[in-house]
This record gives sequence, C-alpha cells and structure tokens, in this order.
Amino acid sequence: MKKYFTLFTVVFALLFITTYTQAQTQIFKVGDKAPLFSATTHNGQSFDLKKQLENSSVILLFYRGYWCPYCNKQLSQLNDSLSLIAEKGAKVIAVTPEIAESVNKTIAKTKASFDIISDTTNTILKQYAVNFTMENKAVERYKGFGIDIAKTNGNDENILPVPGVFIISKDGTFKYIYFNTDYRKRPSVKELVENL
Repeated sequence: MKKYFTLFTVVFALLFITTYTQAQTQIFKVGDKAPLFSATTHNGQSFDLKKQLENSSVILLFYRGYWCPYCNKQLSQLNDSLSLIAEKGAKVIAVTPEIAESVNKTIAKTKASFDIISDTTNTILKQYAVNFTMENKAVERYKGFGIDIAKTNGNDENILPVPGVFIISKDGTFKYIYFNTDYRKRPSVKELVENL
C-alpha cells in the first residue's frame, strides 16, 4: 500500500506543474457571505445550504476524485473525526466533479459517511471559485496513468477543483477559508475543529 501511495505521490508531483494552467486566487475572504446552493447528495437526498445553516455550521470541502490519494486521506481523516466536528455543532459536506459511480469508489476507499455532492456541471465549483481547467497535455498524462478525467467526471470540460475548505457559520458567512493550489497540502482536522 505504501508503495502504491509513493508511486501516486511521484506521479502527481510530476503532473503538478502542467495541471494548473493559471495562477488560482481565492476571491472570498473570511466574513464574506457564502454562495448558497441546492443539490442532491450521493445518497439521493436533497441538500440546501441555507436550510442546513439553520441547524449547524458547515465544513464545505472540495475534492478532486477517487484517484487522488491526498483527497482520500483527507476524507478518511474527516470521517474519523466526525464526532469531534458534531460536538462543535458542524456538519461536513464534500463536493466533487465526479459522477455518482466515481463517488461510490471514493466512499469505498475512504468509508466517508458524510454527504458528498456530485457536481458534474461544475456549478458549485465555479460559485466558490475553486475550478480550474487542466491543460490538454496534463489530461493526456493522467490518461497515461489510467486516470480518464472525462470519464470520471462525465464531461469533457477537464475541470478539477483546487481542494479548498470553507467553514461557513450559521449566519451564512465564511469563518475560515483554506485555499492552496498545491493539492498535496490540506488543513489538519485539528485546525478545522479549532476554527469551528
């Protein structure tokens, strides 16, 4: 397993330079109002951010796909810490451009028991300004490693999210924002819990 993770680490490190076609910047800051959205979760339930915020704050995170070891590690760690997050009055919601079949692969790998939204139209990614379009060269390199982004995401836009994390308070404002174009870096669960 460690060998498998190391191989993917090397592959993604090599692909990192060509994956991001432009410098990404986050347009939101702490205190801004979060864009509201409604969607259907992986288990077919309706999710409305406005309604959810009436009951709890939300840790909203964006992940790239079941094929990303960094995403899987982050999702697993969050799942292992759901009781700590719930004690702080928060709920975790993940958003991905993956199709439902790919989300099921993510759940199988991470045991994620929180809601995951399949955003195959990239609408929510764009609302939160975490979307970027991969260069064709990077798309082809991913294919060489068995990762077909068009098939995984169900469209040929070649859009992935910067794996950002947003803590949204019950009043609908951002309390915490983590945005880093280096997909290998993620905030710790401890950092997120401390910011709830």
